[in-house]
Amino acid sequence: MGLLFAEDPHFDETERQTGFYRYRQLLSTRFGRWWKTNLLTLAGLAPLTAGISYAVLSSSVLVLLPCSLLGGMVAGPFLAGMYDAVLRGLRDDPRPWWDCYKQSWRQNWRGSLIPGALLGLFAGACAFMAMLFWWAERSPSLGTVAIYLFAVLVVLMVNTLYWPQLVLFRQKASVRLRNCLLFCAKYLWRVLGAGLLQLGYLAVFVLFAPWTLLLVPILGVWYILFLSQFLIYEQMDEAFEIEEMFKE
Repeated sequence: MGLLFAEDPHFDETERQTGFYRYRQLLSTRFGRWWKTNLLTLAGLAPLTAGISYAVLSSSVLVLLPCSLLGGMVAGPFLAGMYDAVLRGLRDDPRPWWDCYKQSWRQNWRGSLIPGALLGLFAGACAFMAMLFWWAERSPSLGTVAIYLFAVLVVLMVNTLYWPQLVLFRQKASVRLRNCLLFCAKYLWRVLGAGLLQLGYLAVFVLFAPWTLLLVPILGVWYILFLSQFLIYEQMDEAFEIEEMFKE
């Protein structure tokens, strides 16, 4: 990790670091695993992306609904696998990444279908609405744009807490949503910060497209999921006793 940062003579990769050193340590030891999982996740998101793009270009809501739902169902298990890989890295799971990925699919593919479909539907609706803003003769009001961005922010915050619970615990969806609400109430500013970070990440990719598409194979999904989970992992571990559970 001395390429971008000067090496600290007291930095020991074999010991679990804290703060920014922990961030560097995880990137150094887990980048390869997360990047390979990211490529699989991008493949899983391809049907959803293609379906939404076709629906937007054809200006058809009737095409958008089934494409978003079915594409989201396909993407759900892949997204769960990405979250699982990130969380395993944060708790220093030593097993080979492919074995962990296959285990994630066996455990989470069924439970991730409906959340994936709903997320796909929301993504399709957001993309279609953004194009309506672009096509409209009059620019949308600031209030409309604010409501649009706020809705995206809320969904990002919920996803940040919902998907980790999906891959970590066997719970009902209602329990996960209640935990999301309680966690947000206790750690609002931290979760809000993670949500705003994801919103900014998406905005950069959208506003600077198509040039940012060159970064998708490199950064894609894994980096922003890692960064957002890294920011709240200590609080999640405190609330859900993640590492204690896996030690047992």
